[in-house]
Amino acid sequence: MNTADLELFARIADCNSITASAEQLGLTPATASAALKRLEKQLDTQLFIRSTRQLRLTPEGEHFLMFCRQALAALEEGKASLHAIKGKISGELRLSMPSDLGRNLVVPWIDKVMLKHPELSIKLNIGDSLSDFYLDRVDVALRYGEPEDSSMIAFQIATINRVIIASSEYIAKEGKPEQPEDLKQHNCLIFRLGNRAFNTWDLYRDGEHHRIPVTGDRKCDDAEIVRRWACAGRGIAFKSELDVKRELKSGKLIRLLPGYQSKPVGLWLVCPNRKQVTPAVLLLRDFLREKVSEELTLN
Repeated sequence: MNTADLELFARIADCNSITASAEQLGLTPATASAALKRLEKQLDTQLFIRSTRQLRLTPEGEHFLMFCRQALAALEEGKASLHAIKGKISGELRLSMPSDLGRNLVVPWIDKVMLKHPELSIKLNIGDSLSDFYLDRVDVALRYGEPEDSSMIAFQIATINRVIIASSEYIAKEGKPEQPEDLKQHNCLIFRLGNRAFNTWDLYRDGEHHRIPVTGDRKCDDAEIVRRWACAGRGIAFKSELDVKRELKSGKLIRLLPGYQSKPVGLWLVCPNRKQVTPAVLLLRDFLREKVSEELTLN
């Protein structure tokens, strides 16, 4: 099966247009249409429903698209791995990452990577707002939550829980919540992103979902500041366990409501397209998986 035909199929699914996908790939519409028909003949399956006004995937096409993307991503990983085996890791890697995770964990880890690979240079974009890959000229981004854009290449680094935390000083002064509803009576430190404030906290226990609206006198669009406020005894925070694992281990922060769980969220390394999956990106992926796993198993 021609991989170029598979790439075209995935691109048509993204664009919902043979003409637009052909233009992006430098093909004529007739060539693209012929390639799609060739693929459908090989599969003995109609992948798209065509009409004069629209083009949409058939149920069989939606099913095959998932496997098509996985196969193309695996091939790109294989090619990049071969390049890494043959030569040194070099060039510039433009990386975006969240503020708290980036400053306190990932930046020191990257220093270790660069000591081993002196020909590699790093350009960092640290902040909690999602970077635009093209406007911000970012090659790869470390993000919480699976990308909504299925055309991006995403590698899962880990699955992370969020935890309710506060300092012993805050607990001594204000008391400890025993039930999720008790959070309404406490000063909660609220992270916001753009116009959205994350002031509803979801907790689960024995199949029950507790959705708690919280309030507080401090809000910030920088997750690191929220952690600092919690460490300083300013209130209760709802943070990624990865961000506060060391403070929990040292006793600087205490986990509250330990019998309740959050909905786990994935930590992903995301590239805008397959061409950005370079040996340096794969090196970073493997290194992050190792270091995050080590961090989460701290006792």
